[in-house]
Amino acid sequence: MLFSDEIDGTTSRLNADGSVTVLLVDRAGPEGLVVQPDGTIIFAEQDTNRIVSLAPGSTTPTVSRVLPETPSTAACKHGVDGIAFDPTTNTLIVPDSPTGDVYRMSLDGKTLTLLASGIVRPVGAGVDDQGNIYIADECGIAIWRITPAGKTTRIGGFGMPDDVIPDGYGNILVIDLQPSIHALIRLKLKTGKRETLASQGFIEPQGLVIDTLGNIYVADDYANIIVKYAPA
Repeated sequence: MLFSDEIDGTTSRLNADGSVTVLLVDRAGPEGLVVQPDGTIIFAEQDTNRIVSLAPGSTTPTVSRVLPETPSTAACKHGVDGIAFDPTTNTLIVPDSPTGDVYRMSLDGKTLTLLASGIVRPVGAGVDDQGNIYIADECGIAIWRITPAGKTTRIGGFGMPDDVIPDGYGNILVIDLQPSIHALIRLKLKTGKRETLASQGFIEPQGLVIDTLGNIYVADDYANIIVKYAPA
């Protein structure tokens, strides 16, 4: 499993034996990442608000795209955070946090298409098998769904949603970063039912991923750990 450490400025691999191999040192704030079949890593640099790629075996990243806005330290105006791969179109979904826009980007970075705007601070992103896109709006206390036809729907009632992914069973998994919540939540899309899967012991839960076996991994930022939850 690959993970980024924005504070240390590293992108690393968690090996099967529990050891960690640092793949890249990047002081520009590496955040969300996507891995291509050939091993190329595409990741977001928060401090520069750009999308960068790292070829297999390389130690020098290549800039794929500089996003339109300049990030700042103002509330809800930090740079790009999470990104997602859309398998239905072979493209990237890129929430541009400072602008509140969400883009579809070609893998080479040459094409950037606006999908939605007016989101307060889009950070995390996930895409289901039908091409529906889910965006975590950290400062807008909501999750947004964007259909392949371009229809947007706001799903409210969260605190500070930081990441979101579909689980393949008609649900989305959400990390809520609000200190009074700090939880991993499962939302059943058909009924709206919400279930807290984990809420104890988190210091600052952020990154979220699920593997093909249904195991859920949560990155706890300030605790500097990755927590694994196996399906019951």
